[in-house]
Amino acid sequence: MNKILGIVLIIAGVALAIWGYNIFDSASSQFSRAFSGDAPIEAWAGMIGGAVCILVGIMKVK
Repeated sequence: MNKILGIVLIIAGVALAIWGYNIFDSASSQFSRAFSGDAPIEAWAGMIGGAVCILVGIMKVK
């Protein structure tokens, strides 16, 4: 059961990280970064949350 949960966490983490990167790389985000220098919090939350899910998933699979 733990291995299945780990695999699900890895898949969800990859999807979350990709979603966060897509937000970070969007045209509106680039426009916002050009003037304010700040990236949207959703982008950081997606990328960091995805990385955490991947790490926890790897630990569960081992």
